[in-house]
Amino acid sequence: MNELSDTQPVEHLLRVADLPTRKPTHFDLRPNGPELKSLAKALGITEVRKLRLLGRLSPQGKSDWRLEAMLGATVVQPCILTLAPVVTRIDEPVTRVFMSTLPDFEAESIEETPEDDSIEQLGNHIDIGLVMQEALTLALPLYPKVADAKLEESAFTEPGKQAMSDEEARPFAGLAALRDKLQKDS
Repeated sequence: MNELSDTQPVEHLLRVADLPTRKPTHFDLRPNGPELKSLAKALGITEVRKLRLLGRLSPQGKSDWRLEAMLGATVVQPCILTLAPVVTRIDEPVTRVFMSTLPDFEAESIEETPEDDSIEQLGNHIDIGLVMQEALTLALPLYPKVADAKLEESAFTEPGKQAMSDEEARPFAGLAALRDKLQKDS
């Protein structure tokens, strides 16, 4: 493995110099059990049950490469409300363009910068495992939730004191109480 091995559990390097320049290189990456466990740990999720990246890497122009693939995964994450396991099936297309020379994005402001996140700098190797990990990370649900989970009202305070209600926590709740007190005093 390379220097990224602590954070990159799955590595599948293709040496660019060894790739055929007239036809696509097909790949079918399926991590094994220990790699799936390591990947789940790296992503901070409960489990990665299945993971597959199936696709091809095709030459584009004289020195660039285009990766087109389909990511398939089954992951388990804790529910954001109940912490119960939530199983999610992910099926996402993945596209990357590895360019030997990146376009010159001379934008005067960030708003003018193109948002093409599929372009990457081409090095000596293309790491299909890293592409798979990045695609899975981006495809994970941000807020996994069990279908019938509901957020209940919770009250936290010091012993012997009354907890603040949701109504009292609203920004103008204090003004309403002050208004009521002033009306009562007059």
